[in-house]
Amino acid sequence: MKKLEGKRVALVGPRKAEEISTIVSNLGGIPIVRPAQGTVFLDDTNVDDQIKRLVNREFDWMILTTGVGTDRLYQTAKNLGLDKQFITSLQEMNIAARGYKTVNMLKKLGLTPLVRDDDGSTAGLVRSLTSYSLEGKNVALQLHGDPAPILIEWLESEGANYIEILPYIHTPPEETVLELLVKELLNGEIDAVAFTSTPQVRFLMNYASEKGIAHDIKERFKDSVVALAVGKVTAQALREVGIDRIVYPKNERMGSMIVELANYYQQ
Repeated sequence: MKKLEGKRVALVGPRKAEEISTIVSNLGGIPIVRPAQGTVFLDDTNVDDQIKRLVNREFDWMILTTGVGTDRLYQTAKNLGLDKQFITSLQEMNIAARGYKTVNMLKKLGLTPLVRDDDGSTAGLVRSLTSYSLEGKNVALQLHGDPAPILIEWLESEGANYIEILPYIHTPPEETVLELLVKELLNGEIDAVAFTSTPQVRFLMNYASEKGIAHDIKERFKDSVVALAVGKVTAQALREVGIDRIVYPKNERMGSMIVELANYYQQ
């Protein structure tokens, strides 16, 4: 018998949905694609001026929070004909990075961060940064499509001068998708929901709150539906909205997430 035999797994992440569906199916499960998040890359002019400021050596620190955001900054610099200057300026700055994808992207660019998180989370990055004094330092902070209150609060408490660089934003999905997902959850038609980012958690629970059914949704996750997270950051977002029964892999990758779910059902 396959490990996910007959289990209905809702995939709410828009990225790699087809690949993850194949893994679910190969393990005997039934993938249900319900994208609960959109991602919109902002016009390059949104960050052109900030790229020029980076190239002009106006910053002491660069804090990078996602691999895709890091790549977007590099591609923007390349479009401006400033890619070599961009790399050179980062080589001369102190770089802090959150997450293995960010570190891997930096490696592709020939860069190594001075500071990185200790557990893949924003809180972990702040813990690592506390070894350094950023008082009076100029900091460029690449955000990950959402606000970063923990980082902002720490930078302000340090007395750092910072700017926020937002190359992309997360957008809510079509309301019909959330409506269907909520209906399926309440009707017992889903066994697990696979979350791959914090906005997916936020958009789902915000919608449930607006409809007055947040308590009912949380009860489903408590009793019959497994909340599956890709890693610690997303798991923390689930805890923050009151969902505590969470499964997530040590190896924070989407394929590992599905394997972890299969192992959970075999316990």
